Amino acid sequence: MSGGFPWLKMTAVSAGLIGLGYVLMHTTVPTPEQTYAAMAPDLRRKVDANRAARLAMEDATKRQVTAQLNDPDSQKPVWADPPKS
Repeated sequence: MSGGFPWLKMTAVSAGLIGLGYVLMHTTVPTPEQTYAAMAPDLRRKVDANRAARLAMEDATKRQVTAQLNDPDSQKPVWADPPKS
């Protein structure tokens, strides 16, 4: 099998490079909390406003889903209603 492709060596080198990249990423990329703490105060206010708007929209969506699940009319298909002519 001499002259064949060194699969084991290439697999080890590839795994090593991927592991090195992962460790390098973890050591250099800041956490979301670190990014938020490093922001200017005006940007923090914008982020907080966007976060509050997103949470309000998610809450409204959850309330709508809950209301639809509790509605007995929503349990039957739309085509089950007789035509309104």
